[in-house]
Amino acid sequence: MKTYKLTAFEANGEKILDESFQAEDDASAKKLGEQLLSEKNLLEHTHRCTSPGGKLLLFHS
Repeated sequence: MKTYKLTAFEANGEKILDESFQAEDDASAKKLGEQLLSEKNLLEHTHRCTSPGGKLLLFHS
């Protein structure tokens, strides 16, 4: 399992979500990141999900 980082922001730049989660691979992490954002009603906020190697898996601004 790898550790991925999910972050979301308000329009003013305030960080409103900063979580780490475990996934088997990048594809699984992308799905899980979208699910977590959806559960927290943050899909329309600026967000990003990065891999342990720094790869950007999700991004919305």
